[in-house]
Amino acid sequence: MAERLAFLLGKDPATSHGGDMTMFRTMYAIAAERFETEVICLSEQPAHHEADVVRVRKPTLSLPSLVARSMVQRRSLLHTRFDVDGLRVAVEQSKADRFVALHCHLAESYLLADGVRPAKELLVSTEILESKIWPLTHGLAGRLESRRLRRDEQRIVAAARALAGYDRDDMATFRASGLDAHWLPMTLPPAPPVDVAATPPRIVMLGNRLWRPNANAADTMVRLWPRIAAHIPGAELCLVGEPPARSTPDLPQGVTDLGMVEDVDEILSRSRALTAPVAVGGGVRVKLLEAAARGIPVVCSTEAVGSIEAAIGMAPASDEDDFVSHCRAFLLDADLAAQEGARLHDINDRRWSDRIAQDAVLGWLSA
Repeated sequence: MAERLAFLLGKDPATSHGGDMTMFRTMYAIAAERFETEVICLSEQPAHHEADVVRVRKPTLSLPSLVARSMVQRRSLLHTRFDVDGLRVAVEQSKADRFVALHCHLAESYLLADGVRPAKELLVSTEILESKIWPLTHGLAGRLESRRLRRDEQRIVAAARALAGYDRDDMATFRASGLDAHWLPMTLPPAPPVDVAATPPRIVMLGNRLWRPNANAADTMVRLWPRIAAHIPGAELCLVGEPPARSTPDLPQGVTDLGMVEDVDEILSRSRALTAPVAVGGGVRVKLLEAAARGIPVVCSTEAVGSIEAAIGMAPASDEDDFVSHCRAFLLDADLAAQEGARLHDINDRRWSDRIAQDAVLGWLSA
């Protein structure tokens, strides 16, 4: 009889979207090849019933209470927030053989549940370490909090049977300290390729700009656009995603802020390339993988691509001048863009067929 895995999530996969949920669904489908699976998640709709899904009401955030608990328990704000009584109860009632925490902070409730054996049954996916993200997204408070986050992350991974993550260097560091750490060189299932050669001279940037790094990246694209579009007839830049709360400045000619759209795929299918000049990686890396799966060229920063460069050869721009040059090259030459898109699609297709991502995930879950 197959072992049963319970995945611990901070979001409801039925109602949440974004890069982390895309990767979870891919991982969950891979896990189902070898294991029985279930989900234990926080949700705004806990009464919604679904087979193999246990929904726990997501507590309303009270910042004063959270800060007080954090100080008393000597844990970071994030890890304190995801210590939820309902999750503890769900873990205690689960019949799973192993528990898979998606992010270190989702292991907190598990570790405080009765009767658990983390060294035998806890698997942790660090995803992208929050201690790296907070200093870049929460100002001075984030830089101070990152120390406590790092301490909490180290405590969680040390307790686990095995851990995994999407950053190759992070996993190498954990292995050097004696932990069973697995790099997950993820790709996504191949999709029908976009006919890049038939697209107009249009590039697109995707991302929820309520998140500061995405808003800053959009500002960078707008600032660079006059250089990118110079003397290219009909050149277009489309900004797609939740716009920032602050007012949007006047946009230069050729730039359109589409905001939220119902069909992102339709926008991508008519775009020459995807851009990602972000200063911190995260969900953007999933967008890059989605582009590769569809054969769409990418122009991105080193921070955006992360370990994807090693996995599928998606080279980042070395600096702003190089970024502008790559964008111009694709806008000016549809055939060049089509060749790069075909290269990425072929690599993604081959790696998926060779089961590189699938075997890495199953190797970690079976550790």
